[in-house]
Amino acid sequence: MKSKFKIIAELGKVRISLPVALSALTGYIMFTGELNTQGWLLTVGVFFMSCSSGALNHWQEGDIDLKMPRTKNRPIPSGKISSKGAFMVAAGYAVVGSAILIFTNPVIALILSWLTLFFYNGVYTPLKKVTAFAVIPGSFVGALPPLIGWAGAGGSLTSEVILIVALFFFIGQIPHFWLLLLMFGDQYKLAGLPSLNQIFNDGQLKRITYTWILTTIAAALLVIFFVFSNSILMFVLLFYTFYLLFSLSIAVFSQKEFAVRPAFFKLNLLYLLMMFFLIADALLRDIH
Repeated sequence: MKSKFKIIAELGKVRISLPVALSALTGYIMFTGELNTQGWLLTVGVFFMSCSSGALNHWQEGDIDLKMPRTKNRPIPSGKISSKGAFMVAAGYAVVGSAILIFTNPVIALILSWLTLFFYNGVYTPLKKVTAFAVIPGSFVGALPPLIGWAGAGGSLTSEVILIVALFFFIGQIPHFWLLLLMFGDQYKLAGLPSLNQIFNDGQLKRITYTWILTTIAAALLVIFFVFSNSILMFVLLFYTFYLLFSLSIAVFSQKEFAVRPAFFKLNLLYLLMMFFLIADALLRDIH
């Protein structure tokens, strides 16, 4: 039984689904200024919907995963579960997530959750087989969860506040995906997928990725100066943002090889800090 739960969790890409759910919670608390039962249920519903998207991705790419060392031990290529079984797990996740959202939140939260699944599994995943630039339309996946939380709490989707936050997460997804491709580009070629390594040389890749990181930092500054109200949180996040800018600039412009993995983790930490600080800012604002 324990091994079955492990397979189900792996299919749901739990480590990815948790921050997706956290970003939805961020949007919810930003509007309400509190963490209540509805907010928790929305978070759990979004988590299950994200798990459904992850399991569906396993089902879609089982043959591709078999060809890459990084993914060959996933449940389907390793034979731990059949393709049909993985699809049933994806369907189960979707049913549970949809039921939680429809019975506890406005219907717009469910619609946006399904829209997120569509962009990941219906747009980004098929486009990966066609172009290495699939990450750009696929980045809508990162922008939608905060909107789910905001709309689920009753907020307007045309609000400048949540649109600035969504813009940050949209732009941030692009260097996130590109850094992944830089780390595993050779494996993508093994699977017959288009890779940035086939289009640009190492120097060009470094400069393009750095440009997207700069754009992400610019978007972060927009959030810091136009969304935050707590000066202490603003200062701490501003400090880390400039540290990120400085450290990656040194790495890019030095003669040494650009260390992709440290850049990947530093950038992911910015996303995580942004979510926690936005939550703290909203809760502190409500207290005052």
